Amino acid sequence: MSDESCFTNGYLDTKIDWIPGLEGIRLRDFLAFIRTTDPNAIMLHYNIEQLKNAPRAKAILLNTFEDLEEKDLKISKEITPSIGSTTTPSGDDDEDDELLVSLIGSSLWKEDHECLKWLDKKEPKSVVYVNFGSVAVMSQEQLSELAWGLANSGHYFLWIIRPDLVSNAPTVLPKEFILETEERGMLTNWCDQEQVLSHPSVAVFLTHSGWNSTIESIVEGVPMICFPLFAEQQTNCKFVCGDWANGIEIESDVRRNVVERKVREMMEGEKGKVLREKALEWREKARVQSSLVSVKTFMVYMYDDGQALPKNSSNWMHENYSDRRMD
Repeated sequence: MSDESCFTNGYLDTKIDWIPGLEGIRLRDFLAFIRTTDPNAIMLHYNIEQLKNAPRAKAILLNTFEDLEEKDLKISKEITPSIGSTTTPSGDDDEDDELLVSLIGSSLWKEDHECLKWLDKKEPKSVVYVNFGSVAVMSQEQLSELAWGLANSGHYFLWIIRPDLVSNAPTVLPKEFILETEERGMLTNWCDQEQVLSHPSVAVFLTHSGWNSTIESIVEGVPMICFPLFAEQQTNCKFVCGDWANGIEIESDVRRNVVERKVREMMEGEKGKVLREKALEWREKARVQSSLVSVKTFMVYMYDDGQALPKNSSNWMHENYSDRRMD
C-alpha cells in the first residue's frame, strides 16, 4: 500500500474480483503480511517465496473438507491433481485409524486438565471458551477491554491465557477483574482444545481465528466470536462470519461494551441461536467427510514415490511415526 493512510481512509474495504474462488473479498480480508506499506517487509517476501515454492512441492496437505471449501478446492484441482479422499473410513483398518488420530496434533503447550473438571460442574451451553492460540499476541489495552467485556456479560467463561499473550510485556489482568469474576471464570495457561470444544458446557468460542482453532470449532459444532490478530486470521474470519455463517466478528479496535454485546448476542439472542444451528450443520458435514482416508492416501503418496504402503501398514506406521506427532 502507498502509505499509512490506507489503513484508515476506507481503502481496505476495496473489493477484489479477479481471484478465482475469492470474488468480492476485501483488501482487509487478505493475509496481514501483505497489507503493508513496506515493499521490503520480510514476511511479505517470505510469503511470495512460499507461493513460488508451492508448485515445486511433491504434495501439499490441506486441513479442510470438501463441503467447507468446495469452490476453492475445485479450482485447486483444476491447477494441480488431487490425491486426497473425503470419504469416511470403512472400518477395515481401525488400528491404523487409531494410530493416525493419536499422531495428529498441534499443541505447543502443556495441557491443564483441571479446566475439564471445572466444565463438568457447569450447565450445558453455559460457558464462553476463550483462547487466542499459541503464538498470537495483543496489546495490554486490547487484553483489558476483552477482559471487562467478558466480566460485564455476566456469563461463565474459561479463558486460556498464555503468559506471553501481551506483546513486549507481561500478561497482567486487572486485579478488579479477577475479583469481579472469581465465581464465574476460570483462567489457565493451556488445555486440550478439542476436549474443551466438545464439552457439553461450552456454548461459544471467542477465538483469534487461527486455522487450527477454526477447523476444530467447526468439527465440534461450536459457533465463534472472531477476534483476528494477524497472519491469515482475518481471512479465516471473513469466511466464518460471511460464507459459512457460523460466527460474528469483534473489530481490532476492541471496546468492552462491544465484547459484552457480542457475548450476550451469542449466548442469549436470536442471532446466536441461528449461528448455533448453522454450526451444528457444519459439524454434521465434517463428520461425514472424515480426513483419515486423506491422511493415509497422503502417506502412501509420500512413501517411496507413491508405492503402496508395506503389507503390514500398522507396524510400518508405528515404526516410522509413533515416536513423533504429525504437527
